Amino acid sequence: MLGFRLLAQDGAARACVVETAHGAFETPAFMPVGTLGAVKGLLPSQLRESGAQIVLGNALHLAWRPGEARVQRLGGLHRFGGWDGPILTDSGGFQIFSLPGLRKITEEGAAFASPVDGAVRLFTPESVVDLECALGADLIMPLDHLKELPCPRSELVEAVDRSIRWAERALRRKVELERPEIALFGIVQGGTDRELRTRSAEGTCKLEFPGFALGGFSVGEETAAMHEAIAFSAPLLPAGKPRYLMGMGTPPDLLHAVGSGMDMFDCTLPTRNGRNAQAFTSEGPLRLRNARFAEDERPLDPRCACQTCRTVSRAFLRHLFLAREMNAAILTSLHNVSFYLELMRGSREAIRAGRFEAFRSEFLSRYREGGAGADEADEAC
Repeated sequence: MLGFRLLAQDGAARACVVETAHGAFETPAFMPVGTLGAVKGLLPSQLRESGAQIVLGNALHLAWRPGEARVQRLGGLHRFGGWDGPILTDSGGFQIFSLPGLRKITEEGAAFASPVDGAVRLFTPESVVDLECALGADLIMPLDHLKELPCPRSELVEAVDRSIRWAERALRRKVELERPEIALFGIVQGGTDRELRTRSAEGTCKLEFPGFALGGFSVGEETAAMHEAIAFSAPLLPAGKPRYLMGMGTPPDLLHAVGSGMDMFDCTLPTRNGRNAQAFTSEGPLRLRNARFAEDERPLDPRCACQTCRTVSRAFLRHLFLAREMNAAILTSLHNVSFYLELMRGSREAIRAGRFEAFRSEFLSRYREGGAGADEADEAC
């Protein structure tokens, strides 16, 4: 069974502890994304040393390769991937929505063609629960119907109502499987429409899920509208259960969501951008291929104590990227993940001290979204 304790609250921001079958984690929590069971470029030991307490995997991608049956035979995701802490798996609803080519959504489920081998597979609310339980994650997400924004309101209504019906089916299947050590969350949809977010929350939160998530953000809406919808939607979720904001965002986005009352977050930005020579820092993102860093002896972020910042310079990282050396992506990803985790650790401390708004204001006063050197051209050699 999932345990949940509220330790402190500062305004809407919450500091909590979530207890799972593989240990507890503190919130606000950032979950590094290990789509295929591993965070790209980073070892489990590096994640632990950086402060990670929970990681995320994607059930849909793992179903393609190596397949849930094989993972189950090899001891489940924890043993298979060498991570002994809590794991959350996403059902793949976002990936189904974003896949190119064949994709058909009906009341039965979502049929799609695998980009691995082209085989068509049908995901139903029941089969997704079976899949995620076979993988053995601690926290799992049901199949939901996601819509890109903007879209006709009638389509958004259909997606909201279908997601509620799918949630009911997923919960029934979870009960049938008798796996109390695995917690299935409910997902609230509705885009930026307040009426539909309320409708989705009422229909989903009446169900006996041990935790709830907000889905359907960062899918084409303006940032201001997204922030407003998150602030409106967070209080619609039960106060006595974990709240998870799915699949976003930048450091300012996360601080806005923490201040709105959300607890858990995941995003591919730290590792994806790290592989593409962008480092997140307390003054904003840096594009490390820029010529201005050619002889810059400073660490990525003087405020950061990660291994990358303790050992190498911006100039060296730029050299590695231009030389196409794989260590460039590893070192920058390690810093970015550490930066996100430290942002959450600082948020937890600030909430417990009753100064979260001051913490957020201080961070945003330094942070420039464009980043240092963003307008300068890259140097090719």
